Amino acid sequence: MDNENTQDLITIACLQFEPRFGDVAGNVDRTIAMIERAADQGAQIVVLPELANTGYIFRSRSEAFRLAEAVPDGPTSKAWAEVAARRGLIVVAGINEREGDQLFNSALIAGPSGILGVYRKLHLWGDENLWFEPGNLGVPVFATPYGRLGVAICYDGWFPEVFRLAAAQGADIVCVPTNWVPIPGQMEGRGPMANILHMAAAHSNSIVIACADRIGTERGQPFLGQSMIVGHTGWPIAGPASADTEEILMATLDSGAARRARNWNTFNHPLRDRRTDVYHATLGAEIRTGQAFSAATGRQQE
Repeated sequence: MDNENTQDLITIACLQFEPRFGDVAGNVDRTIAMIERAADQGAQIVVLPELANTGYIFRSRSEAFRLAEAVPDGPTSKAWAEVAARRGLIVVAGINEREGDQLFNSALIAGPSGILGVYRKLHLWGDENLWFEPGNLGVPVFATPYGRLGVAICYDGWFPEVFRLAAAQGADIVCVPTNWVPIPGQMEGRGPMANILHMAAAHSNSIVIACADRIGTERGQPFLGQSMIVGHTGWPIAGPASADTEEILMATLDSGAARRARNWNTFNHPLRDRRTDVYHATLGAEIRTGQAFSAATGRQQE
């Protein structure tokens, strides 16, 4: 695509931190300080956790609604867009998004030229079903100066269709803002199942997956941390991070290598080998290209 950089080497940072519930301004200030530090170390794509501006454990819809903001016109969107433009990087960050009377567990994608759009979480976990609407924008892929980006949020990672749809549309990297929580039977001394699932998804689609998790305990709910960046082979190239420490996880990779490496041998290519005579090439999903927000309407263009 015309606006993609021919330079294949890119540096990704996942920012693992502990939001303070309800302290939107404070959380945003802390994320900007971490983004600045990551940029100083050469980051070109920065991924923040799920609901990074508000925290996660809401007690009522009214509380969730009070803390929600419009995208791209809210103060959080403007702050993240400003630092992305000023530092010339991509920010993918979890946000409590309000559109009219609807709330979405979303991630905004901001770049040097402004906010590219949003991804809205498709698969809601637990009490999220009480506060949020299921995502209604499909699995868009965004063209950026540093490659084609898809997005998934937390529980979306348990559905391989999300990664396959992103890869089938040409995504090089899928960014995953997340708030992983302990699930009985999914640790067993071998690390979180979440890490294993995302390693498998990266391998089976030959894509890079960058997961930014939070840490800490919020209103009695502990979180796992252990953010990681997985290469297209399925093996971590950074992390997993610690379970309880704020940190910036970084990796430099060749984004073109995943495209070239999809030819596993003379015969096999994980995307080309799909049996589209048996199942629909896009699993029956409507394909939506990530679009920038309209300057005239302030809403995402169709």
